[in-house]
Amino acid sequence: MGQDQGMARLFGPGMALSSLSDLIIGNELTVHTLVSLRRVAVGLFWALLFGIPIGLAIGSSRKLESGTSGAFQFLRMISPLSWMPIAVMLFGIGDAPIYFLLSFAAVWPIILNTSAGVRQLDARWLMLAQSLSATRREILWRIVLPGSMAHILTGLRLAIGIVWIILVPCEMLGVSSGLGYFILDTRDRLAYSELMAVIVLIGALGFMLDTVAQKLHRRWARGR
Repeated sequence: MGQDQGMARLFGPGMALSSLSDLIIGNELTVHTLVSLRRVAVGLFWALLFGIPIGLAIGSSRKLESGTSGAFQFLRMISPLSWMPIAVMLFGIGDAPIYFLLSFAAVWPIILNTSAGVRQLDARWLMLAQSLSATRREILWRIVLPGSMAHILTGLRLAIGIVWIILVPCEMLGVSSGLGYFILDTRDRLAYSELMAVIVLIGALGFMLDTVAQKLHRRWARGR
């Protein structure tokens, strides 16, 4: 009974919040949090850089969609974490394999939602633009991208959720900073109250990122 009470105190919300407060006040978590957020930002940047053009191309061409659908669905169903050994062999130890894994995980919802956004465009808009002798660049920037932006933001929100979930195991690839590394460090030091504090922080940051993405989507929808 005494051991159970000790474990309850150790893993309880009171100890976790107390440890979280101490870690924040002592600035111990600041560097790890900023490093993790930077990795998420870089991963999402590369996913958007590749995902949006690919999604636009697939949404604009039925032939391209039918030719790539099978391969993309096959790759999408492979857990990004299963690529961890290959990523380490290709990129070595450090941030590079983490960026690759996060980008690989985030690119699929962006591709799929962008292509869906292009397909739902009103064909009359495109016909009107062509009748007014609009160039392809003008059609892209004035019609296709604005008309698909709501779907792109939905894909971004889904990508943020996926990236945030796999970030912690990715940061166990031999790096010396980040929230995933800090979890391993607390385990090795048997600092379980700090471990629970980091778990609470991860949940809070993930909730915050999702809220920001949701508000961006709502603001764009209201603006449209």
